[in-house]
Amino acid sequence: MDCRYRVLVFTRWLLVGIMFFSANALHANAMTVWDALKSGNHFALMRHAIAPGTGDPAHFVIGECATQRNLSRDGKVQAKALGDAFRTNGINDAHVFSSQWCRCLETASLLALGSVEELPIANSFFRQYEREVPQTAMLKKWLQQQDLSTPKVLVTHQVNITALTGVYPNSGEMVVVKRTESGDLIVVGQFHLPL
Repeated sequence: MDCRYRVLVFTRWLLVGIMFFSANALHANAMTVWDALKSGNHFALMRHAIAPGTGDPAHFVIGECATQRNLSRDGKVQAKALGDAFRTNGINDAHVFSSQWCRCLETASLLALGSVEELPIANSFFRQYEREVPQTAMLKKWLQQQDLSTPKVLVTHQVNITALTGVYPNSGEMVVVKRTESGDLIVVGQFHLPL
């Protein structure tokens, strides 16, 4: 009995330690993300907020939201909360770019960080994978040419972010990337709100 009690106590302390370490690691990651965005030479790739489903209907038309998969009520709340997270961490304004898909444009707008500029090379290639390589190259070239002295946020799709970084983001997740002098892109951290 004594041995089992010691194992139980040890297990509890081990779990407390893991939770403490995990919470501190998440806090450190979040601080790294926000500090990086404010430091220049970094940018944020954000997957649009929650929009239930996968892909888009066959009759999808850019500019006609009724033909697309759109943000849910939770997605709208998530996008606003993400904007609040920027402001809480000292970023009140940013240059915001977006895919032309309605769910991305609405996410970008609800961030309320400034005007939103449509960026066609950030559009999804989910059903047209032959566009992945050339489009990713164009997006990477565009990112290399940007002035990053002011925070830049690009609201786009999972496939685009994964092609650029190898990261598979959740809905509403932000991937912060450093641009090196050689033009390489290095992921420095990720941020998402608990759902």
